[in-house]
Amino acid sequence: MIPIAKNIKRYFSGFKIKSFDVAIISIAVVISITAGFFVFNGLKKNVVINNDGQEIVVKTMKATVGEVLEQTGIKVENEDYISMPLDAKLVKIKSNDIQIKRAVPVSIKVDGKELNVKTYKDTVEEVLSDNAISVDGNDKFIESKLEDKIIPDMDISIVRVDEKTVTEASTIPFKTITKENDRLDIGTKNTVREGKEGVREKSYKVVYENGKQIAKQLIEEVVATVPLDKIVEVGTVLNYKTSRGDTLRFSKAIDMKATSYTASFKDTGKNPGDPGFGITATGAKVKKGIIAVDPKVIPLGTRVYVEVPGKAADYGYAVAADTGSAIKGNKIDVYLDTGSAVETWGVKRVKVYILK
Repeated sequence: MIPIAKNIKRYFSGFKIKSFDVAIISIAVVISITAGFFVFNGLKKNVVINNDGQEIVVKTMKATVGEVLEQTGIKVENEDYISMPLDAKLVKIKSNDIQIKRAVPVSIKVDGKELNVKTYKDTVEEVLSDNAISVDGNDKFIESKLEDKIIPDMDISIVRVDEKTVTEASTIPFKTITKENDRLDIGTKNTVREGKEGVREKSYKVVYENGKQIAKQLIEEVVATVPLDKIVEVGTVLNYKTSRGDTLRFSKAIDMKATSYTASFKDTGKNPGDPGFGITATGAKVKKGIIAVDPKVIPLGTRVYVEVPGKAADYGYAVAADTGSAIKGNKIDVYLDTGSAVETWGVKRVKVYILK
């Protein structure tokens, strides 16, 4: 008798049951157990859980990923990676592979901030991308690189490096050019053209780390605007205000000794009617305003003004139109109309202005 039948017979030994009945009951129990075995085998699912590198194989009647994890006592945090949603249905026809990657704490220092995150990403580059942090080729990493693998409590420090071309402008002062003008009185200035400052531009390559300048290199210097020189005319003509209130414009002033003469025989050796009587060396007729000079000092034909210092009246305007044997060097002989005027004149120290 098979073991199941023996157990059944032992169970029913206290009852008055015929051998035929025991056989029937035994067959029924075997059929029920066999059916249950086949039902279980038909409903169970094969699940392989890779829990951060540790593999667990489970046969389960559970319906979802979340239920089988609960069955095995595996908890998944929000930051962890799981390859299937917790509410995903388990399938019977093939193995259910569940991949779990545990998130680890990472510190990111960038842009003046420190971010403490948990991540399951593999590399520094992936973590930065996952946190919307972009970097370019100029940025620097401290003790890490984009391709480095993530480890727990890793510090990722990024130094922002910016390179800018900065242009600085400075002024170029203009020059003042002075030109003499012999048509203007001395002391008189005339601005012919106003000056204008120029502009010099210097271009620098400036390097910043986290917003702080660390390097500055001159790359180009140009004169953007050439300065325009100021032109000023300065008068060179001497001038003198006479006692009469006239302003004389002269080129030279000479201190001289002045005598006087008339057209008389006493002064010229000629009488009225004599050839050349009253005629100067230049052919002009003598009159007030004619003076005799040494042509080596004052050329004939020169217009002058004779000033008599002190209280005496000036001789005034005159023309160097005559000469005399006694008139040499810084000496002149002024013409007067009468002998008495000559006597009154005598010999005077005068200043002769050579007029322009």
